[in-house]
Amino acid sequence: MRFFLRFLILFVSCLVGVTVEAASFRTVVIDAGHGGQDLGGQWGQVYEKHLALDTAMRLEANLNQMGYKTVMLRRGDYFLTLGQRAEIANRYKNAIFVSIHYNYTWKQQVSGLETFYYNTEGQRLAQSVQNCLAAHTGTINRNAKFARFYVIRNSKLPSILVESGFVSNANERNRMKSASFRESIAHNIAEGIRRYGKGY
Repeated sequence: MRFFLRFLILFVSCLVGVTVEAASFRTVVIDAGHGGQDLGGQWGQVYEKHLALDTAMRLEANLNQMGYKTVMLRRGDYFLTLGQRAEIANRYKNAIFVSIHYNYTWKQQVSGLETFYYNTEGQRLAQSVQNCLAAHTGTINRNAKFARFYVIRNSKLPSILVESGFVSNANERNRMKSASFRESIAHNIAEGIRRYGKGY
């Protein structure tokens, strides 16, 4: 019963929300984590760098359908330093920054989605995205959290880093190998961004 009530609250917050001041942006800078020699989290032949890129490109398609402009930091399997990612993002005005990742830990039972932020505006964006992910993807809600990750700490834009599940967890790994799951992640990140932009 307690789980159902928590789910209902998240579902309503994504559909209805609390009206706050709308955010002013038209461009979303999308960072697919890792790439090239940097595999990210890995289990067998499942590499975070591939999952992140596929999800990022699906996110771009969803956002374009919503009318947003997008900037992809990488469209292929190549490496960018953290400094390059932040520097490119900071070239854009009237924009937000979204970094896409999949998680990993040696504790194979750990699972769930979480969205990280560094400052107050990032927190609003992270909470909006996390609410939609938790309400519609059927995964454990690990909440929106403060972190000092380089790309969100050094971006001048409202910035978040989304961890879209654990490669190290067998159940989540099987789900993230499915295109429909990655599409669901991308769609709900986009919906969270839209709601943030509308001030919901």
